[in-house]
Amino acid sequence: MIPYGKQSIDQSDIDAVVETLKSDFITTGPKIAEFEKAVCDFTGAKFAVAVSSGTAALHSALFAAGIKTGDEVIVTPMTFAASSNAILYCGGTPVFADVLPDSLLIDPAEVAKKITKKTKAVVAVDYAGQPCDYDKLSNICNEHGLLLISDACHSIGGAYKGRKVGTLANMTCLSFHPVKHITTGEGGMILTDNEEFANRMRAFRGHGITTDYHQREKKGSWFYEMVELGYNYRITDFQCALGISQLKKLPDWIRRRQEIAAMYDSAFKNNQSILPIAQSPNTSHAYHIYVVKLLNSERNKVFTEMRAAGIGVNVHYIPVHLHPYYRKNLGTSEGICPTAEEAFKKIISLPIFPGLKDGELKSVIAKVKEFAKA
Repeated sequence: MIPYGKQSIDQSDIDAVVETLKSDFITTGPKIAEFEKAVCDFTGAKFAVAVSSGTAALHSALFAAGIKTGDEVIVTPMTFAASSNAILYCGGTPVFADVLPDSLLIDPAEVAKKITKKTKAVVAVDYAGQPCDYDKLSNICNEHGLLLISDACHSIGGAYKGRKVGTLANMTCLSFHPVKHITTGEGGMILTDNEEFANRMRAFRGHGITTDYHQREKKGSWFYEMVELGYNYRITDFQCALGISQLKKLPDWIRRRQEIAAMYDSAFKNNQSILPIAQSPNTSHAYHIYVVKLLNSERNKVFTEMRAAGIGVNVHYIPVHLHPYYRKNLGTSEGICPTAEEAFKKIISLPIFPGLKDGELKSVIAKVKEFAKA
């Protein structure tokens, strides 16, 4: 089976983890700050807070933003449920803004329509690895006094108008799950230029306590205080050692992903049955996933045929507001985001990861062309 995504682990990664496992600290130690600095250096962000998952990153960012019961946060439906669930964790209410039909990124015009007196923030998701239109979104947020949070779990290594992902919003959330661009097994991070936000999130990841064990050891102190109701969202040192090692390879891996995407684009050019989602000319796409719309065939049938042929395609995503939990508890229903709902019926994600061989890629292209015929 050719998977839609897969981690790349080599001996240098293994050696980095083993070295840390043999050290004095395997959690709350120096590798965490080292990893945070490495990602700041890579992206240009001033502050980074490493946490246990991309979901923890989203929750931490929304906590730092002060989201509470009665607040509304605008979010796209074309995303993994965590982008919206994290709003609920804080007591807020997700408000879904529809997407652009070509790129499936959140539509700034729809965001503007959804703003009320209760709106406190916007969560923009860089769907598939392409940054959103952050100029338009920032202008809207600035006009209405809202915070802009970037869910960039798909897009580390990408850029918008020459500015790197990680510097495009008030806070940027990353994921290091194995199918993402770099992995720490499970893990995430929040990037920001706001030191107050960073400090709140650092406390939040450690039960709301202002210092961690490593910091107290350096000072020879036992004293600590809990100042917020936080969570245990800590990441380990050996995970961060893996992340540091992986980050060194990220530029080459992004180039390979873009190379694979270009081959897909060329293969599907002028195809009447297969339409890749569009890329804006002012972005550098990081291609976490490669998504196409099947214009003349039944998506679920093509999905089954591709899987039977040994090609592990996937679907990203069921629009969040259509999940049973949201229908039952938030009263959402079909019709509130018609563009996302219509796209969902047609989209399928094809394999894309640095280790994908050209021969495997040709096989994927041949099969999807065969099964997607009208």
